[in-house]
Amino acid sequence: METKNSNSIHTLVSMNDWHTKLFINVIEGIADKDTQNRLNTKANHIAWIAGSIVHGRFDLGKYLGLDLKQTSDELFKDYKGIQENVTYPSLDEYRNDWNKISGVLKDALTNVSEEKLNSPDPMEMPGGPYTFLDTLVACTDRESYCIGQIGLWRRLLGYGAMKYS
Repeated sequence: METKNSNSIHTLVSMNDWHTKLFINVIEGIADKDTQNRLNTKANHIAWIAGSIVHGRFDLGKYLGLDLKQTSDELFKDYKGIQENVTYPSLDEYRNDWNKISGVLKDALTNVSEEKLNSPDPMEMPGGPYTFLDTLVACTDRESYCIGQIGLWRRLLGYGAMKYS
């Protein structure tokens, strides 16, 4: 018999798989010279957005017991915002880290216990109290948002739309 939480995990694992593919697709073909272009705005650029989404996966992995760190962990540790006068890593570095964490994170999500899902939110998100399941939902939703932001940047910088295939 499946419980409410196991149904939720099935949905989150499916979203995780979808985002694993979409992240690779959305950064595909973007030149390094364009990843830090903010188009004379204060908006977060592609290099920061991409790095932060990768960091988010590694952080979730940490809460699920994985002992892995993003290559550029110090730039994003404690959810640091974009830093002025910093050259962020290449999309290739982020792609490699994404591929490193995605499979093991999927396994950890697939095997998370009901007890863990019902435990308190380890991030202590504002507006709580929340459960760990709530944290997983919020982080998965943020991945969608970040992928969408990079998709918009693609168009603003003159690249074609992200491919879904």
